[in-house]
Amino acid sequence: MLEEAQRCSVADIGAQVITSFFWSKKWFLWAYGGGLFILTLLYSQVQLSVRFNDWYGRFYDLVQKPAQHTVADFYASLTEFMWIAIPYIFVVSIVNFLTRHYSFRWRTAITFDYIPRWRNVDKEIEGASQRIQEDTYKFAKIVESLGIQAVTAVMTLIAFLPVLWVLSRGIPMPFVGNVSGSLVWTTLLISIGGMGISWFVGWKLPGLEYNNQKVEAAYRKELVFGEDDKMHFASFVTLTGLFTGLRFNYYRLFLHYGYFDLWLNVYLQCLVVVPFVIAGPSLFSGAITLGTMMQIFNAFGEVHGSFSLPLRNWTTITELRSIWKRLHEFEANLEKYAVTQPTTPT
Repeated sequence: MLEEAQRCSVADIGAQVITSFFWSKKWFLWAYGGGLFILTLLYSQVQLSVRFNDWYGRFYDLVQKPAQHTVADFYASLTEFMWIAIPYIFVVSIVNFLTRHYSFRWRTAITFDYIPRWRNVDKEIEGASQRIQEDTYKFAKIVESLGIQAVTAVMTLIAFLPVLWVLSRGIPMPFVGNVSGSLVWTTLLISIGGMGISWFVGWKLPGLEYNNQKVEAAYRKELVFGEDDKMHFASFVTLTGLFTGLRFNYYRLFLHYGYFDLWLNVYLQCLVVVPFVIAGPSLFSGAITLGTMMQIFNAFGEVHGSFSLPLRNWTTITELRSIWKRLHEFEANLEKYAVTQPTTPT
């Protein structure tokens, strides 16, 4: 594996976090077999969500007209809910358990791809310990979270777009009127607009995160050296200077996250009322029932949540981009300073 890593071209630098797991015979079963099993469970989870949406319509129609139903009908509906909820709880729990194992094995593959290559360099690489220990952990953890959300979002769109399209019948769009799939087009336009504005508002965040981690690494390195030699390292003046730079970076980062969070919270809160604004007139005119209204609310939320996945995870994606940049830089240094004859691992 070491020889193969040394033959990697500069164009391949940064890809080792992927190839060390997905192009390895050792991790083949986990990378593909485990991944396929998790995808199957996610599909089951989405199908249960569709059943929930169908149940909402029938349950709220029952509540809207209690005189036409009995208490037994009410409890029968709640029992049906439990038959959907219990499998859903188990599926979600199993998915979370397996994805944690999946991400840790991915981290293991990256770590033991980096360690022999790191030992084979003849020059100290700044922040190497942080790259191997912390960044590999964060990368695997974030990819686990975003990966599951992304796959779920795609499956949710496949399942709920037809549902929302059917529910859109007879629901006019504001200022436009009756349009086929009005609710689908509305959530698509809102999501694209939200992501476009968010990109503009948060475009500085990845660079700030990257710079902040470099300052953190310098501060941590001085403290580590000071553990062994306080006479020559970790003086009060040095640590004060490093921490002052750290504080400046954090304050600037907090400022940019502050106005981004303000925009994001305003956007998400406004979205809560969008389906009611669009479908509310049809409810009061008698064109739709309360059950249909709640189905629209739930389906709209599912579809918009899938479309706006990048927006809801903007800070996490920003951190991932920063980590990828640092690992890319680390791999470039491994290639640059690699010696001809590899050292023998001990």
